[in-house]
Amino acid sequence: MEYFAGFGHIGLFIAAFLAATVLPLSSEIVLSALLLNGLSPVTLVLTATAGNVLGSLTNYGLGFWANRVVIKKWSGMSEDDFARAEQRFVKYGIISLFFAWVPVIGDPLTVMAGVLRVRLHWFLILVTAGKFLRYVVISHLALKV
Repeated sequence: MEYFAGFGHIGLFIAAFLAATVLPLSSEIVLSALLLNGLSPVTLVLTATAGNVLGSLTNYGLGFWANRVVIKKWSGMSEDDFARAEQRFVKYGIISLFFAWVPVIGDPLTVMAGVLRVRLHWFLILVTAGKFLRYVVISHLALKV
């Protein structure tokens, strides 16, 4: 069982990392399956959180270092869409990063945080807190089933 547990954690980390990028993956399914197979909820939540935050940090780096033209082309956003996304981020402020786990809006939030040069420590605190709490809730729900 220990042998498979190691692969489970690595697989979960990879799934969580990729799910935080623009790839349409669900780390919640992997987490739930591993929980139902008896792996430690604490280590699974920490593993998923670490992978997902690292994926969001990758998005942040893309926004921070890439040219706006490259980001718009990569994301398929028009100039108007990009301006609206930037205005929304400014309107709601950095606290919106707590919701970086939300599907569809989370990835653009983390990229925009990089574009707007949000301080890295605030980015990490807010994104980590939101993602950690989401995985805690998912774990709790998966184990109740």
